[in-house]
Amino acid sequence: MKMPLLENDMDEELTGFVEHCFSYLPSPFELSKDIIQDEPNYFTAPFNRERVDQFIIKDKDTFFTNAQRSRIVYEILARTWFEHDKKGKKRIGVSNMVNNGSYTAAFPLHDGRYLSEHSILASGKDNDRHLLYETWAKPGVWYKYQPLDHVRTYFGEKIAIYFAWLGYYTSALFPAAALGLAVFIFGLATFMDDKPSNDICDPNGAGNFTMCPLCDGRCTYWKLESSCRYSRATYLFDNYGTMIFAVVMALWASFFQEFWKRKQHELEYDWDCADFESEEETLRPEFEAAISNRRTHPVTKREEPFVPSYSKCIRYGTTLGIIVFFLCVVLAAVFGVILYRVVISGVLYASTDGVIKSRATIIASVTAACINFVIILILNFVYGRIALFLTDLEQHRTQTEWEDAFTFKMFLFQFVNYYSTVVYIAFFKGKFVGRPGDYNYSLLDKRQEECDPAGCLIEVCIQLGIIMVGKQALNNFKEILLPKIMVWFKSRKAKNEEKKEDIVYSRWEQDYNLADQPKMGLFDEYLEMVIQYGFVTIFVAAFPLAPLFALLNNIIEIRLDAYKFVTQWKRPMAARAQDIGIWFGILRGISAVAVITNAAIIAFTAEFIPKMVYRYAHSENESLEGYMNYSLSVFNVADFQKKSIPSEIPPELGNVTQCRFRGFYEPAGPHEYQFTMAYWEVLAARLAFIVVFENLVVFLTWLVMYLVPDIPYKVKMQMLRENFLSKEALYRAESIKLSPMRGGGGTDNDTNVTDRTIF
Repeated sequence: MKMPLLENDMDEELTGFVEHCFSYLPSPFELSKDIIQDEPNYFTAPFNRERVDQFIIKDKDTFFTNAQRSRIVYEILARTWFEHDKKGKKRIGVSNMVNNGSYTAAFPLHDGRYLSEHSILASGKDNDRHLLYETWAKPGVWYKYQPLDHVRTYFGEKIAIYFAWLGYYTSALFPAAALGLAVFIFGLATFMDDKPSNDICDPNGAGNFTMCPLCDGRCTYWKLESSCRYSRATYLFDNYGTMIFAVVMALWASFFQEFWKRKQHELEYDWDCADFESEEETLRPEFEAAISNRRTHPVTKREEPFVPSYSKCIRYGTTLGIIVFFLCVVLAAVFGVILYRVVISGVLYASTDGVIKSRATIIASVTAACINFVIILILNFVYGRIALFLTDLEQHRTQTEWEDAFTFKMFLFQFVNYYSTVVYIAFFKGKFVGRPGDYNYSLLDKRQEECDPAGCLIEVCIQLGIIMVGKQALNNFKEILLPKIMVWFKSRKAKNEEKKEDIVYSRWEQDYNLADQPKMGLFDEYLEMVIQYGFVTIFVAAFPLAPLFALLNNIIEIRLDAYKFVTQWKRPMAARAQDIGIWFGILRGISAVAVITNAAIIAFTAEFIPKMVYRYAHSENESLEGYMNYSLSVFNVADFQKKSIPSEIPPELGNVTQCRFRGFYEPAGPHEYQFTMAYWEVLAARLAFIVVFENLVVFLTWLVMYLVPDIPYKVKMQMLRENFLSKEALYRAESIKLSPMRGGGGTDNDTNVTDRTIF
């Protein structure tokens, strides 16, 4: 543990002029100085009892914080053996005693009640828990900055770093949400001026085109005009602003990562955990108890348990096989949802109700998204337990290694689980359906579903909206309302017993009746936010409002999580951490995938590229007039496959000899139904756009990484100064220890020579 060694005399001189000026400006977001006092800034060094006089100790009772004290006690209890099992092995750790029923719980106590009869402004804080509630967890302070130093003092670095990252991510969402909202408003303001949509809605123009049936047998011919509302809705998200927004969001992700990296280094230094992972030698108690093989550690030269290489190969091979199997289960579930969409679309299109028929695509998309969301929740529940079992099977040495391994498994599964259906709609739906007269029946002898003439983008938007918003609403209920209900029932029972038996409802009983923190600690919190980050970045071109929904959710999420930790949960053990761990690498991976997916969505899912090709290569006046006629091919109904012929034709359509369908195909003639030159022009433009988009984003990302140093200059200088002072203190301590050996008879010069010789 690093403790205060000397007051930081560099903080003021390294503070920039602009930063210094801004510190004097009042801000409504700052917490009152009368309530939250700035903590003094110290240079620190690893604590050693032999050098206790070198540290700044104002009060021995408060020198170590409550979080540090509870961590020390936990480390002792986690390694104390209590019995031998049947094989003669020692069983260690208080957690095992909780598991076998010897104890019902083991937890550090909260400092006291979080509510007080008096105002904190008038009489000050009753305890640290009361202070955190009034300045952090109380709903009325939702717009204030978080008191992260006090969170760290009370809950430890691991929880404080999570809230620091969540707050930083939420603040970074403000510009992204504003730009996404602006893109949506631009679409809303101009959607009546969109020429292709106006043509579709014109019953005397392109709206009068007779379209080919969207399914076999039960579906019939239909007028393009019936797709009017669908086209209008699609334009809200598929307009010129979408491309600009996609580029900006790719850069936003890079800026967020680089500047969070700087912020993280500041926190590592301020909270004295910069070298925690490299110095983490504490073995997991479960690892020590389960492993019987021993060897001498090459660095510490101490005997410790280890897992042989052959055992690791077997364990990791088993894990890999089970993971692949369950990923296949997820893909099978996605296949089932796709099959449902195909079947239900055919049923709805065959309906005699005109309203249902005209909204068949929307109804199929919404119901399929809801079913998919339920499947996601069920599979998440099952796989969470499978991942826990597999990670324990691998027998990881330290807690950090264990957490990283579990995190990777869960995220891999959740990534496939949440995003696979969206990927199908965005990149595969309607791409392999074939054409009239030559449909693809490879899906269980079923014709694959097609996109609307306006495209599939609105379906991607619906899928994202239902999964993202539904997930956030369910998580908020599960995290706050459910624990609150459970705590109310427990405390009600305890208070009734208190009245009957005339006993005192003690502090530890009140804490015991609080809800338990999940076994995985902050894992669920991080996973929820990282999955959300994927929605915000990977598919943002299809859903520009995703950053806005994420921002609104996170403003609530920060205070709900704070309220939960302070009032509803037992106080967790104050664990240490250096950073957000493997999650940062996952965020970087998501950002890299986001560049590819957004480029592909704009190029292949949206209608942006075909419209640009038509406007500048085929239109006589560089407008989109006539675009629908350009993008829809003509098919002779006499060439239909037998199973594709409609069972009945509405009388108002008359004798149908030709119908239209999406694609660039030659009409009947010597080259009938072959790709036109326009198809190859559009394909070349799409591929060129992807290459230019990705290279532009990669270059700008590299430029950001080059221009923004990982460690701020101020932090770097303070770290160098602290290292110097730490070595100097160690040097002085060793000099004092060696002084009796010299007998006090030497001169000052002799002393210096001796010290230099030894060191």
